[in-house]
Amino acid sequence: MDSMLDESRVRARLEPFQLELSSSQISQLLAYLEILLRWNRKINLTSIRTGEECVTRHFGESLYLACRVDLKGNLLDIGSGAGFPGLALRIAFPDLATTLLEPVAKKRAFLKEVARVCGISEVDVRPERLEDFARQNPATTFDTITARAVGHFDSLIPHALKVLKPGGRICLWIGQNQGQLVQESSERMQWEEPIAIPMAREREIWVGTHNPNRTPDSP
Repeated sequence: MDSMLDESRVRARLEPFQLELSSSQISQLLAYLEILLRWNRKINLTSIRTGEECVTRHFGESLYLACRVDLKGNLLDIGSGAGFPGLALRIAFPDLATTLLEPVAKKRAFLKEVARVCGISEVDVRPERLEDFARQNPATTFDTITARAVGHFDSLIPHALKVLKPGGRICLWIGQNQGQLVQESSERMQWEEPIAIPMAREREIWVGTHNPNRTPDSP
């Protein structure tokens, strides 16, 4: 890991995101980061190679949701990859039961190792793709569903709604040019004003609430 990265440097990198993290949470973040950089030399987890940029781009952008939304209950993260945003959010919300969907075996091994080393409990790492998970677990529902840097919203959101509680939220980290596609993906979602991500010119977070009774003419 970058030799200069310690708690004070991490807090400085996260300052634009207005996060309130304890020293214990920063320690978890540093441990997570050390594993990420070490594993990334062997398997492709992220194209970002420096610790400081990982803190900003991955942890900062993922955890920025905590400034706007209080996550409770259980969370499903779609296509977790290196754990962003799902596993990172678990650090900010220690009581959040988290399920990570990741079809690539090496990435699942990484996620399990991070959870073990960082002492993060109540994390279920699953191999299914979303459509298979929704079909195989029709009685399972979540309070929040997250996905970062994904596409195919025309299929992703309808499948996500099958396992999202009424009144539950979908949180998407997307490019600004994808907003129209998100809005058109389901008439049963009520989308809020996009959240601009600090230090990111073209990336934002979209938060929508599942309203099963909503029609195309609803506000």
